[in-house]
Amino acid sequence: MGPVGSALDNAAAESFHSVLKVEYVHRHRFAIRAEARLKTATWITDFHNTRRRHSAAGGQPPVTFENAIREARDHTRHQGQVA
Repeated sequence: MGPVGSALDNAAAESFHSVLKVEYVHRHRFAIRAEARLKTATWITDFHNTRRRHSAAGGQPPVTFENAIREARDHTRHQGQVA
């Protein structure tokens, strides 16, 4: 995120909300607000975070990208301890 007052402050969040609305919310009808909340949360956890490819993550889903970063950090820490 950018510094306070920067145009980059909310860029990631606004991009996510745009994708959420375009790819899911506007394509479905919900009977009640609770259904909308539940189904939206399910879409985020089941599809958006695990299968949807993201250009900022090198074409990988967020979960895969974050796991790769975590493994790289762990490997780097382990190498530092061995040396």
